Amino acid sequence: MLEWVEQEQPRSARWRSESGNAPPRRVQLVDDTLTADAAYRLATEGTGLLWRGDFQNARQLLQAMARRADRKPRRNAKDEPADLAGAFHRHRMRQGQRARILAMLLIELEGDYGIRLRRAPDLKLACSEAWGPADGQPSVASLRELLGLVGAHEWRRKGVEIPALGPAPGNRIHAHYGVFSPVRGEYIDLVAQAPLPATTLAFDIGTGTGVLAALLARRGVRQVIGTDQDPRALACARDNLRRLGLDGRVDVVQADLFPPGQAPLVVCNPPWVPGRPSSPIEHAVYDEGSRMLRGFLAGLAAHLAPQGEGWLILSDLAEHLGLRSREDLLAWIEAAGLRVLGRAEARPRHPKAADPDDPLHEARSREVTALWRLGLAG
Repeated sequence: MLEWVEQEQPRSARWRSESGNAPPRRVQLVDDTLTADAAYRLATEGTGLLWRGDFQNARQLLQAMARRADRKPRRNAKDEPADLAGAFHRHRMRQGQRARILAMLLIELEGDYGIRLRRAPDLKLACSEAWGPADGQPSVASLRELLGLVGAHEWRRKGVEIPALGPAPGNRIHAHYGVFSPVRGEYIDLVAQAPLPATTLAFDIGTGTGVLAALLARRGVRQVIGTDQDPRALACARDNLRRLGLDGRVDVVQADLFPPGQAPLVVCNPPWVPGRPSSPIEHAVYDEGSRMLRGFLAGLAAHLAPQGEGWLILSDLAEHLGLRSREDLLAWIEAAGLRVLGRAEARPRHPKAADPDDPLHEARSREVTALWRLGLAG
């Protein structure tokens, strides 16, 4: 619960934070008279700014705070990291600090997700999609998170066109809130082009939106089983498969990695950076200790049919950052009783790969996403 005093009366409301941040201990009621410099200073001190002014002015204030958070610090050669791994950890630290500061601008929602502010938009549908039906209890969330709900709602409504799934309009994937959207198309193209070892059965480990499960079904695999642990991902995958008319050929089940049994094709596109995620959606990118990658490799042999193949789709960004070596990956493959049958590569097409101002540009410029075809050793 978030607690504050308003008009000399104690108030409280449910605290909502997708990243799991604790509610601020200090809350100050603010409005359109608050300057960006004052807001930024209070936020850096850990004071929650509960907005009581015009909603659109709050959006402008958030943008002004973001500009201040994005100012590049003065460079000191003594403080510069000596390697890319150090640069990565510093980048993550700054990202986390920026997110905590901007999350201090707060909006109160009524029990039906309504917002009682001037020029406030109707966010009831976006909130319901992310948090479930309104239960009549007022709540407070950061404006930054609410704007994220709006963006996620638009992604979900419009969907992402996936050419590998066939011609429009039956080729769109609709990502739900908290589920990573398949905007990095290179890994999808790798799966679309790799020769299938069989078309009877395939497992899609960590299915997410269900895009790879759908692609395998569209390529002719008669039965696909997709797994995931996240209830949002499971609901998202089922929704997409229903939209695509593939729910009769693809089963989506809740499981930590593998479903029971064996398959001649087992596909996994795990998070590619061994770091700690700061929000649920970051679990698609960050895999602390390479848990999912190592778990997939360690369990693959037991779930792979004879003469079958495991497809590991993985970016090598972690190798260029010095967070994981190629030798580590090959050692895990060998220790799991597997061997490499082949490897296909694709260069990333996302904007950060070509952005020289990105703090990790040196590593991103060399990044390659590969599909590793793995089989049973011996």
